[in-house]
Amino acid sequence: MKPREIAKLERELRGYLEGFVAGLGRPERREALRLYMTGLLLDGDRKSIAPIAGRLVDDESEIEAMRQRLQQAVVVADWPEVEILARLAQKLDAELPGVEAFVIDDTGFPKKGKHSVGVQRQYSGTLGRVDNCQVAVSLHLAGEQGSGMIGFRLFLPQSWAADPMQRKHAGVPAEVVGSTKGELALAQLDAALAAGLRRHVVLADAGYGDSTEFRDAITQRGLRYVVAVNGEPVVWPPGSAPHAMRTPRGDRGERLRYRDKRHPPIALKELALTLRFSRVSWREGSKGWQSGRFAAVRVRTAHRHALGQPPGEEQWLLCQQTGDPKKPYKFWLSDLPLNTTTATLVRFAKLRWRVERDYQELKQELGLDHFEGRTWRGFHHHGALCAVAHGFLALRRALFPPQETSLDTSDGPESDAANPLADDRRLPTLSQTRPRSGASARSVENVIKSY
Repeated sequence: MKPREIAKLERELRGYLEGFVAGLGRPERREALRLYMTGLLLDGDRKSIAPIAGRLVDDESEIEAMRQRLQQAVVVADWPEVEILARLAQKLDAELPGVEAFVIDDTGFPKKGKHSVGVQRQYSGTLGRVDNCQVAVSLHLAGEQGSGMIGFRLFLPQSWAADPMQRKHAGVPAEVVGSTKGELALAQLDAALAAGLRRHVVLADAGYGDSTEFRDAITQRGLRYVVAVNGEPVVWPPGSAPHAMRTPRGDRGERLRYRDKRHPPIALKELALTLRFSRVSWREGSKGWQSGRFAAVRVRTAHRHALGQPPGEEQWLLCQQTGDPKKPYKFWLSDLPLNTTTATLVRFAKLRWRVERDYQELKQELGLDHFEGRTWRGFHHHGALCAVAHGFLALRRALFPPQETSLDTSDGPESDAANPLADDRRLPTLSQTRPRSGASARSVENVIKSY
């Protein structure tokens, strides 16, 4: 690339980052935060504070001073990471082409020891098992051309929430309680809507979609959803018309039940055996069009029907044949309108996999899981700054896509950075040349060449 083009991107990067640090304290702090995000973008195997400091200076004698400067800005200083994420959400919603969904998920961070905030033995989908780790819930904006993380909050296990000594040592704010992952996700949705974002379809895996209360909460916020569920929930099948019946309960009066003798409630995994499937293609990836066999029918949830709870509102059940004898079907529930096509349901269901790509990029390329501090504040500051750095690359890639290859957002196994998805092109980072006081023209040359 020509020097003028290199310098242009350098100015763009600095302007982008300064838009996020504006108002966050003294100029020295703002510059240190900008340098930290630049360091996240630089090439390197580790993206914790000390290695980043080493990449930001020319002389080894300056490393310790830079490390202390970054430590103060990222871990010690008190600034609102929620404001940074709100600015990022507004920017991505306005500038990332084709945004059409909120994606909710959580990711794990394996840890040794017991002092890092929120760490304990708990299940992590990232690891696929119970292990010693931290877990964070995140919210993403997504479309076919790109995605980015706009919400990030540590899940605080009850053992931590109820332990004053642990809370004190890790700096957990007094107002933080032991919320469920679903509650954390809904709070992030509320923050996004409060920031003025457009209302998008909400996508989530079965860890969230299985909850009737969670789906109802999305609806109460005026949002639509396409969420995965397992095969156990019971629904009133297509064509059913359950009606209320009162049955005697001896000396305890009558019991209200809903019944349809011809079409009784049925588990999703049993209903799938009766459906007719057809092939649907949902997007073109680097290996051609992705397709599978799907069925879409209208059902009503039968949650607690045996206790007299009325049928849920009619909605879509989307079912996919997997070809896996151990798990032959995948299921999604959606309250998208009646005139929604099967192809649209499938496309939204598969768009959720953008979040896996985000996690892969955030961890492998930007060091989301490299933070070595133990405190609540440092953990969330690092996460927000990683999200901003990732947002820059996501916007560059979406607005100026590579001509020969594109990111393949294909469906695949539920994975994370621990089990990276196959891809023919890694997310570009900045070259490892050492700038004197931040990113130099040379340090962004690698990014430019990627486009």
